[in-house]
Order: sequence, then structure tokens, then C-alpha cells
Amino acid sequence: MNPDLKGNAIVNSELNVKSEYQWQHKHLLGIEGLDAEDVRFLLKTALSFESVSTRSVKKVPALRGRVVVNLFFEDSTRTRASFNLAASRLSADVLDFSAKASSASKGETLSDTVRTIEAMGIDAIVCRHSLSGAAVQIAKSVKCSVVNAGDGQHAHPTQALLDAYTIAKRKGLTDTFDFTGLKVAIVGDIAHSRVARSNIKCLQKLGAEVILVGPPMLVPSTFEALGCRISHRLDEVLPEVDVVNMLRVQFERLESQAFASKREYAAFYGLTEEKMKLAKNDLLVMHPGPMNRGLEIESPVADGPNSAVLEQVANGLAVRMATLFLVTGVNDA
Repeated sequence: MNPDLKGNAIVNSELNVKSEYQWQHKHLLGIEGLDAEDVRFLLKTALSFESVSTRSVKKVPALRGRVVVNLFFEDSTRTRASFNLAASRLSADVLDFSAKASSASKGETLSDTVRTIEAMGIDAIVCRHSLSGAAVQIAKSVKCSVVNAGDGQHAHPTQALLDAYTIAKRKGLTDTFDFTGLKVAIVGDIAHSRVARSNIKCLQKLGAEVILVGPPMLVPSTFEALGCRISHRLDEVLPEVDVVNMLRVQFERLESQAFASKREYAAFYGLTEEKMKLAKNDLLVMHPGPMNRGLEIESPVADGPNSAVLEQVANGLAVRMATLFLVTGVNDA
């Protein structure tokens, strides 16, 4: 391992973070396990890794000799590829497991599956599962680090972190990652969204005001208990917000019809060119992907100058590099 990248003390010094800070989280299971200083430190660490993707040799030896497993029980393209590439650019060995190809499809328990994998000499497991709480169960079953890449409707911490990173870069806040005064609207299927839940926690820790927007069945009043404003009118919220994060309508997770038709949803909650006329000129438009174009967002908006959709994908790589570097570093202690 490269001594220039090993250890939090070195990283702290390079990032001008106060030296007494020490990252102490062996796992990243959810944003709720982090405090504001943890979030800011991880995002500042991501800044130090961002330049790796611009080099002629797109690798650093930070995790040379380490083994990272992608264990995905749900289909994924963006998140799986992002973690795979992040681990590779840190010089880790990467193993890919899918539920269909594992013994879990034959009835093996989740705990037995991850213990078997860990017995091969694994340093970190990146897991995605359809059941909420699966990442916590895995962390209790193994001694290696565990990173939650999405579990049911519970959490998707690295998506929230890369979204915060994207906001900070576009709004010029990377010196402090302080979002005090920012208003962020999260629009769509809040009830079924692990992305929304993690974003709410992350944005609030950084000081932003969060406004949830969508039809009543998809934005229940219970979310007010999390300290969020709730609105059922996107056109009323757009003029005041600095950022709008458009969520995908998750038809595969809906247990009942939450709105009369796709056309009705698009008319009231889709981000269109016409609705953009109500917004601030510098409104930042985000979407975690994959997008249902013409439903949540019109193509001219998704591809327009206010959009940071592709930036989110690019920024996810640096954030996931930082995550893997920090959590595996705790095992050195």
C-alpha cells in the first residue's frame, strides 16, 4: 500500500482537516450512523480522489492487496459499475457475486452466504438487497467492512453522499460543505424511496432545508416527523428552491395505484420546460437514475444546462472511492 495514501492522519493533513479528527466507521450502513463532521470529512476525502479519473493511469495503490466483493441481490447497472470501478481504481481486487449465481438461490441463508464469502479472505462487502435491514444483518454476520449499496426502502447512503457532493460542487460549497440557507426539493415517490430517506438525513446534517413534493399517497404526512416540509404542488415550490431532485417512479415497488395515470403524474409532478420558467435561473436539477423521460422529467430539462444528472454519475465514483478507502482503513487499527 502506498504510504502517501495510507492512514487517516496523512489524508487529514492533505485535506487541511483538523488533525484530531479520526474516521472511526468500519461500515457505511446508513447516513444516520454519521454525524455532520463525518459526512463532511468523507466528502472532502472524495475531493482528493476526484483527480484520479483524469490521469493517464487511472489508478492509485491505496487498497492494493485488498479484496472487495460486490454482492448484489437486486439488479443494478449504475451502482454496481460505480463500486466496481471505484475499487479497481484504488487497486483492490474485485469479485462480483449475483443472487442468481449464488447458493442463496438454492435456499442458503444470507448470513451463511456472506460468511462463506468472507472465508475467502475478503476485506469489504458492497451489498444491495431488496429487504430493508439486510445490510445491517450482513454487518452483524461478518468481521470485514460492509457498505450498503441500497437495501429495500431503507437506505442508499452513497447515493445521498454523491448527491450532496454534486450540490456542493455546482453551488461552490466544497470548501465547507455547509448547506445552511439552501432549499432542496425532493420530488416524487418518497414513500418507496431509499434514496429520499438517505438524502433527507444527509442534507439536514449539512444544514439544508428539505421540502418533499408529490401526490399524497406517495408523500405521507408522517415524513413531517423527520423535519421536512411537505407540498403536493410542484409549481408552488419551484420558485423558492435552489435544488430539485426528481425521483424515479418505482412502479415495481408500488403495491397499489397511487395516481390515476402516468399522464396525470407527469402533468402535476413532472419537471417540464414550462415549469422551469417558474424556477430560479440557477436551479440545480438532479435525478438519481434511471430516468423515466417524459414522466418525471422532460428530455430538454434532463439534458439542459441546469441538469447535473451525468455529473452525479461521475461524482459517484470519487465518493465511492472515498467510502471504500475510509471504511477499510478502520481495519488497520
